[in-house]
Amino acid sequence: TKIRLQRHGRKSYAFYSIVIADVRAPRDGKFIEKIGTYNPNTNPATVDLKFDRALDWVLKGAQPTDTVRNILSREGVYMKKHLLGGVAKGAFGEAEAEAKFEAWKNNKQNGLAALKAKDEEQKKAEAKARLEAEKKVNAEKAKALAEKKAAEEAAKAAAEAPAEEAPVAETEAAAE
Repeated sequence: TKIRLQRHGRKSYAFYSIVIADVRAPRDGKFIEKIGTYNPNTNPATVDLKFDRALDWVLKGAQPTDTVRNILSREGVYMKKHLLGGVAKGAFGEAEAEAKFEAWKNNKQNGLAALKAKDEEQKKAEAKARLEAEKKVNAEKAKALAEKKAAEEAAKAAAEAPAEEAPVAETEAAAE
């Protein structure tokens, strides 16, 4: 038996079911049990896994594909299997194994939370930088527009000034 992904979804937007299937069965065909889902389209990828069933199948000897092995490892199935092996050999007790697993899980969650916080901080910094750049560009445009209007006003005033002086000069010439 294999633990593998079964493809669903539309073209260019695949999501997967994590299933237990016979090696000879087609990829999207008959399976023994569905133990979860995997959606790589979200950031980070969303995994919904029946942890106990996955652990049970791994302990029974089901062989995962490479991608599923990475998913199970990230979810802690292989860590739990490793700790249960230590309990079976008598290296430590079941309570101690459970405590180690919880500590590992909490450490993993803290690391993910730190990555998310760092990502959010980076997005905020990028947005702030874009806003500052946009303000700078807008200020330059406003300055250029003000200079253009000032030049137009000066040209208009210069055009009106000779026009006003011409009738005055004609009236003075007629008066002499």
